[in-house]
Amino acid sequence: MQAELEFSPKINCFIGNNGVGKTNVLDAMYYLSFCKSHSNLIDNQNINHESEFFVIDGQYERNGTEENVYCALKRHQKKVFKHNKKEYEKLADHIGKFPLVLISPDDISLIYEGSETRRKFIDGVISQYDLDYLTALLRYNKTLQQRNALLKNDNPSDELLTIFDGIMHECGIVIFRKRKEFIDKFIPIFQQYYEIVSQNKESVNLEYDSQLLRNENLGELLGETHERDKILGYTTRGIHKDDLLMSLGELPIKRVGSQGQNKTYLIALKFAQFEFLKQIHREKPILLLDDLFDKLDAERVQQIIHLVANDRFGQIFITDTNRKNLDEILRKTGQDFMLFGVEKGNITQLP
Repeated sequence: MQAELEFSPKINCFIGNNGVGKTNVLDAMYYLSFCKSHSNLIDNQNINHESEFFVIDGQYERNGTEENVYCALKRHQKKVFKHNKKEYEKLADHIGKFPLVLISPDDISLIYEGSETRRKFIDGVISQYDLDYLTALLRYNKTLQQRNALLKNDNPSDELLTIFDGIMHECGIVIFRKRKEFIDKFIPIFQQYYEIVSQNKESVNLEYDSQLLRNENLGELLGETHERDKILGYTTRGIHKDDLLMSLGELPIKRVGSQGQNKTYLIALKFAQFEFLKQIHREKPILLLDDLFDKLDAERVQQIIHLVANDRFGQIFITDTNRKNLDEILRKTGQDFMLFGVEKGNITQLP
């Protein structure tokens, strides 16, 4: 199965019932920016069970220049990823070249799941513009795995633990300071977008929580917990314990937020991510809105569509199940848009 599509430079909408393949189209675009799927991190499982390979070939135009991103994977072989026909030695070198923001139903995990999900959100934003951060993060995570493996031994070496502590401190302080700087700048942008989408109905906040806020010497913190970590068999301190505290008013949104408030919170979070990346890259990221209207009242939906249709945003891709509502709102924006129907994986342009 294959599809070759040409899109509007502004708004593109994919209409179809649930389970027909709309999200797969957005995931292919996500893959070309992040070298991986958003919904399935095991590459081989992204190959259709009746096929031996998949290919995603994207033609981009920006600042009057055409660029190509190519990805191919055969079963049980190494993934091939190229930019303008040149293959990458390290996939990390591609991250950030084509900034992209995805808003999807899976974002609800940012509110309800553990701190790892929220750290991934922070990491995903910063890694799109700061290679030093991504390098430090990859090294920290690798060292953390090694330290945890050592702690599972019957008699772990304190000398080796101390070596790992030093590496984790070196990388961890870079990660901590860049996370703190990012969150401080990010919060007012996020609050502004929430006010716009909710029309000033509620106040919201974000707060960065880290053990290093109380003591930046991670090596010292790790050294204090050698005996405890040996008993537990894992590392109890470090930036891998960081969290992002999300509140509605004065209370955790996880406890008090309605479905509509939760979705508004997440949309504002992702719009702030868009704005932040736009300022850093000096170009508008691609914006993907998957199943946007679910659990939102008509007023908030209209507010969001009018917001993304203005010149602040660039190329946008939206999936929905109801063409009637979307068609009416889009025509009112006066912006160029294209509609595509999706059925059983087949995509056709609609009049």
